[in-house]
Amino acid sequence: MLSPEPHLDLCILRLSAMGDASHVVAVVQRLQRDLPDARITWIIGKLEHKLLQGLPGVEFIEVDKKRLWRSIGKLRKQLAGRCFDALLHMQISLRANVVATAVSAKRRIGMDPARSKDFHGLFVSERIRPAPAGGEHVVDALMAFTEKLGLAVRKPRWEMPIPDEAHAFAREQLGGEQRWLGVNLCASHALRNWAPDRQAALIQHAIEKHQMRVVLLGGRSDTECQFADEIAQRVSHPLLDLVGKDTLKQLLALLTRLKVLISPDSGPMHMANAVGCPVIGLHAASNPRRSGAYNSQQWAVDRYDDAARKYRDRPADHLSWGSKIEEPGVMDLVQTDDVIQTLDRFLARAVN
Repeated sequence: MLSPEPHLDLCILRLSAMGDASHVVAVVQRLQRDLPDARITWIIGKLEHKLLQGLPGVEFIEVDKKRLWRSIGKLRKQLAGRCFDALLHMQISLRANVVATAVSAKRRIGMDPARSKDFHGLFVSERIRPAPAGGEHVVDALMAFTEKLGLAVRKPRWEMPIPDEAHAFAREQLGGEQRWLGVNLCASHALRNWAPDRQAALIQHAIEKHQMRVVLLGGRSDTECQFADEIAQRVSHPLLDLVGKDTLKQLLALLTRLKVLISPDSGPMHMANAVGCPVIGLHAASNPRRSGAYNSQQWAVDRYDDAARKYRDRPADHLSWGSKIEEPGVMDLVQTDDVIQTLDRFLARAVN
């Protein structure tokens, strides 16, 4: 393996989504630890930038995905006359490919062919290594970009930027030494959501058996507000409902104070992982070995293989690695008792 140049001028292209932006932080911080003299520019979506504002040592350039062509024109002006040592093209989408045309770089590094689509290969000149047999997590695929620059394989680590005022909000909401269970009610894809009556049964168990306090987390959508209302009606104990009442930075701070988060495959799941919060992930529509909470895969409630057999008539290992099974009713394969038993095992291990 060639030794990397210490003064590299690097451009990362990863516009979205929230969970993937969280993953890329580990890549950035790996580069900063081993290449402290490197200059890092990250082309990122507006919402994702809100999450990562304050990340030290990174120049962010926003792309407004709702005004894409205007953003690309602005980007061309910002980068005029600049040629990066390497573009790390980490997003597989036509939109990202169009954005990549505004970036001049000596090396253009992208995903390997097996993980490429939407003409990704036309916009890069080099590829990361192929995935090992049996596939790998998205985080490990992104970390492979550091290997392509000449760095050795290392376990990813995260230090998310959380301002003091966000920590103050979390302290005010969650208090001191109480055991808090966070429940992230919804994913961005409705077919990954777990039914509110099942969430309510789990919450009732956590309170009555484990004397946990419970905070409901989520965004401002009508679906998330409806889920929160239905759960509150079904649970016969007080809940802290913060659905739609926090910012992204405040959510990061809240996650640092939880004993554990329960969540479908979603951005908050990966944000929790990045701040060191254990996650019990709920998976049937997606493969937790590919897209689950990276450091909590042993706690995933995994019904992906059941979903593959029911909806695709084959076992999961016969599907392509990135396959989603977003079908009506797929998350009903995640039984309430499965999640309760996983929570019980997690808390028993945490005590011991």
